Amino acid sequence: MTDWSPISLDKVKSYPLKDRTSKVNIKNFGKAWQQGKSLSLWLESLPEILAGKKLIEIVDRMVRAAIQGKTIILAMGAHAIKVGLNPVILDLMDRRIITGLAMNGAGIIHDAEVAMVGHTSEDVAAEIGKGSFGMAEETGKFLNHAISEGAGQNSGLGRSIGAMLIKENFPYNRYSLLTRACELDIPVTVHVAMGTDIIHFHPNADGAAIGKTSHLDFRIFARLVSTLENGVFINLGSAVIMPEVFLKALSLVRNLGYGVKDFTTVNMDFNRHYRPMTNVVQRPTLEGGKGYNLVGHHEIMFPLLAAAVIEGLSRK
Repeated sequence: MTDWSPISLDKVKSYPLKDRTSKVNIKNFGKAWQQGKSLSLWLESLPEILAGKKLIEIVDRMVRAAIQGKTIILAMGAHAIKVGLNPVILDLMDRRIITGLAMNGAGIIHDAEVAMVGHTSEDVAAEIGKGSFGMAEETGKFLNHAISEGAGQNSGLGRSIGAMLIKENFPYNRYSLLTRACELDIPVTVHVAMGTDIIHFHPNADGAAIGKTSHLDFRIFARLVSTLENGVFINLGSAVIMPEVFLKALSLVRNLGYGVKDFTTVNMDFNRHYRPMTNVVQRPTLEGGKGYNLVGHHEIMFPLLAAAVIEGLSRK
């Protein structure tokens, strides 16, 4: 008969707890907050575990890159603009911490509308049924005109918009990333997927001009990526376009013989997506460097990162 009696535990082999290798140690614990202390001390109070450890490492790498004058690229989806991050990004540009800016086609729409009238982001659900979504006249007219004029001058798309914003001297230009990048001569590139942006269905849209200026921006972006050794690439909220563009640009510059191997990549979004994890965090750093993924709301996580880097630089 089969013996189904409970197995004996008498001969289980154990070992002293103090001799075991553990993944969590009290030396890595966080510290309780004390009222009135500084952000620097708050950062020092973070647990050196999981995301706390990642944030500390990312800040250290960005601070080191900034001190050494290395390239720090911010690639972004338009949502970063829509949650009010322009002043934070502008400050990092003014401090020359961010040395290159890249965005998808929606980015120029929201950035330009902010510059023109001080507000952006229409209620799509309220307008789509009437066929009026995306039909704001000034947005399509201004942006398509700027792109067409830039194409005639062999300018990239980002530069074309920035220069036109400066020329028109809109009342809220001080909040515009494209304007300030142009003023600071910081490369700003725009990577368009045809048909994804509202300006593509306005009467003055010129597909050839959009394609010409955006392809030129891809080549400018590739030039930026060619200087990324020991630098940092941040993907802020772009789930598809910028991760794909980054991977292609990296392949291009390596094909051309640029030694881009040891750098830091950071993906920041409120969801974990396949392409950013694969094309930003994992694949680009297989030859060296390190990739990080930080999950959280843009409007909280990116200002926190920016403040931490500024604090880190102040202590150097």
